[in-house]
Amino acid sequence: MERYALVDIETTGGYAANNGITEVAIVLHDGYKAVQRLETLVNPGMPIPAYIQTLTGITDEMVSGAPGFESIAGRIHEMLDQSVFVAHNVNFDYSFLKHHLELAGYILQSKKLCTLRLSRKVFPNLPSYSLGKLCRQLGIPITGRHRAGGDLDATVRLFERILLQDAHGHVQSMLRSRSREQYLPPNLPAEQLKGLPEAAGVYYFLDQKAKVVYVGKAKNLRRRVLSHFSNNRPGQQKQEFLRTIHSLYWQLCGSELMAYLLECVEIRRLWPKYNQSLKRFEPHFGLYAFEDQRGFLRMGIEKTKRQLPSLYSFGLMVEGQNLLRRLLKQWKLCPILCYLQTQEGDCQGIKDGYCQGACCGRESVETYNSRVREAIASLGLSLPSFGLIDRGRHPEEQSCIWVEKGRLYGMGFLPTEARFQDAEELKSFLTPYPENDYMRSLVYQHAARWPQKKLLLPAAAGE
Repeated sequence: MERYALVDIETTGGYAANNGITEVAIVLHDGYKAVQRLETLVNPGMPIPAYIQTLTGITDEMVSGAPGFESIAGRIHEMLDQSVFVAHNVNFDYSFLKHHLELAGYILQSKKLCTLRLSRKVFPNLPSYSLGKLCRQLGIPITGRHRAGGDLDATVRLFERILLQDAHGHVQSMLRSRSREQYLPPNLPAEQLKGLPEAAGVYYFLDQKAKVVYVGKAKNLRRRVLSHFSNNRPGQQKQEFLRTIHSLYWQLCGSELMAYLLECVEIRRLWPKYNQSLKRFEPHFGLYAFEDQRGFLRMGIEKTKRQLPSLYSFGLMVEGQNLLRRLLKQWKLCPILCYLQTQEGDCQGIKDGYCQGACCGRESVETYNSRVREAIASLGLSLPSFGLIDRGRHPEEQSCIWVEKGRLYGMGFLPTEARFQDAEELKSFLTPYPENDYMRSLVYQHAARWPQKKLLLPAAAGE
């Protein structure tokens, strides 16, 4: 027979790593009745925020003479050890007690049951499953709200009601060693995970208002999504993240590379709250061309300008400068007119024998500008166009990522047996996407590693 430890705690804040416990209530239960109880205020060793004092009624004065957690940690561990840890939104209480027990030198490794998740299964279709509203809906009296003892008394009655009405064995199902139910965020229905495929794709976590708060990519969607819930770290971001998740959906991508690219696109489109790493991968510099007051076409590397399209974009200033220097020498352009020579003095391009003297009146505007236009045209012609063909979402299709003149054009899915005469025909199957240096780099790295996946159509091959 299982022994259950029903728990409720009050704390100084919402995550364990930097917050203390102000009150603990634990009831040991044999599945029929309560057999032992612990309830005590705890000195958290830090001030209790004013809003927490207002919510719980627990003040700094009340806990000033209470025991510190370390002094009661042994008794708490004795009650929880070898018991099933039960709480309403169990991962919150568990993360606090596990963290503070470890600080006191004790290891907590218990099976868990969440009365919130169990209530969703045993009492389906109720408007709310917060403890207060749930108890009102089920006619369970609750007194001493937001105090550990009062909330725990209600949780005990709720748990006993669940055990009594659990006709489909949900409690035992959650207790099975392979069940992941106890690790899931409190507001995420387990049913949404059942259809997760073991295939490449992009997944989306949504909050209570159906707003996307996180986008991720995966080689194996099922394994990656479940990995988010495989630990219960006590930090603020992890705890807030888990509480925020109310639903999820996903898109299959066929290949891992396509999942990487779609993740980049979706993060830039949705700007989710909990995505940080890929938000910084934006092109910082671009190659721009414009006409000055004398009529000369000038090229230069500048910080990216949102309203002005660049000829090409770069992550680093030096990448753009190196490209521009190659264009200068190939097309005999002036380093002064291209902003590569900013100090006063004679033109270095004339000294090195490639500038024809546009900067000092030796060459006409028309002649110089014609070479600038040729340089710009060559930039487009020198950049490759190709496709990357990979597996699709099912055997009847294949995925395709298309690069046109050095830039990522878009991606999509092609019929497996399809044969294309030119790039325009193939592009009709694809969805264009915005690109950046990071995405382009991923594609080029993949093409270099897997050259057998490259597709060169006649239009591209003739460039």
